[in-house]
Amino acid sequence: MRRVIGLTASGLGTFFVVVALLMHFYVVGVAVKFPLNEYLVSTLVGHNVSYFSVAKLNELSGVTMQVTATVEGDVAAGTSTRAVWTEFSYAYDQTNGLIYQYSIQRLAFDRRTGVLIGNCCGDSIGTDTALHLSGQGYVWPFNTQKRTYQVFDTTLLKPEPATYQGTATIDGITTYKFVEQVPPTQYTTQTLPGSLVGESQPSVTLGQYYQATNTSWVDPVTGAPVETEKNQQVTLRDSTGAVRLNLFSGDLKMTPASIAASAKMVKSDDTKANLVITTVPLIAGLLGIVLLAFGLVLVLRRRPEYEEEGPLDDDEEDMSSDDEATQAAD
Repeated sequence: MRRVIGLTASGLGTFFVVVALLMHFYVVGVAVKFPLNEYLVSTLVGHNVSYFSVAKLNELSGVTMQVTATVEGDVAAGTSTRAVWTEFSYAYDQTNGLIYQYSIQRLAFDRRTGVLIGNCCGDSIGTDTALHLSGQGYVWPFNTQKRTYQVFDTTLLKPEPATYQGTATIDGITTYKFVEQVPPTQYTTQTLPGSLVGESQPSVTLGQYYQATNTSWVDPVTGAPVETEKNQQVTLRDSTGAVRLNLFSGDLKMTPASIAASAKMVKSDDTKANLVITTVPLIAGLLGIVLLAFGLVLVLRRRPEYEEEGPLDDDEEDMSSDDEATQAAD
């Protein structure tokens, strides 16, 4: 009976150890992924923003700018390994009641690493479809590390390094802080009336420059940004590098409500991910080891010597009784 119990316990123990190993090495890669049906609305607000208004043909300053970004997943375009998300961004000058700009982008990326996939699924940024995509897009990878990542900059249309710069607790979540710093970089040119920049000629062509410090606070478990801040400046400069016209200058930060909504989603995803990544494999592994050890002890332990010799037969019992009687007579 003891041997049967031992073999049963050993079998169950082996089963749970295998389950733990499968969860760690296989199921995590299959089950823990970025969703296909993502839907998230976030709002960034900047105060004391300045920009050039096309409607008024002059520069406005001291503006409160609100940028609302809506990210929605295209489920039909996704697969088990690829997600496709579209982001629509709308910037509004609350001070003057003017639309500053709107933009749209559609990007495909790996559902485990967050790395962008080029030439896929109608990817585009604005009207630009001839893109050479690489680096991180909407998200960082699962199990984000404390190192520098290449993040695709949608203004420069190329990846830029985002360096790890410590941790911060946001709404109860320990996040990794990554900072992308872009020095003044020309990425296109603009031709405009000379009068707008104080020139006498009918038109001038100037270089358009982008400068930014973009900061993301990322949940290391799921790679999802919990908070973002964008300090950006877009200017037109002449051949000497002198600024001739300020197109945009401001520091945009996520609102408390958007941070709370993002944190709520991240906490829910963290719970699900940790269940698959840590909790279930750990419990299964420990239970398997305990059962396996218990079963092996029962199977391999030697029985006591008297059990191994077995009971005496009838003749042996009679002889034993005669011997005892003879000894007693003596």
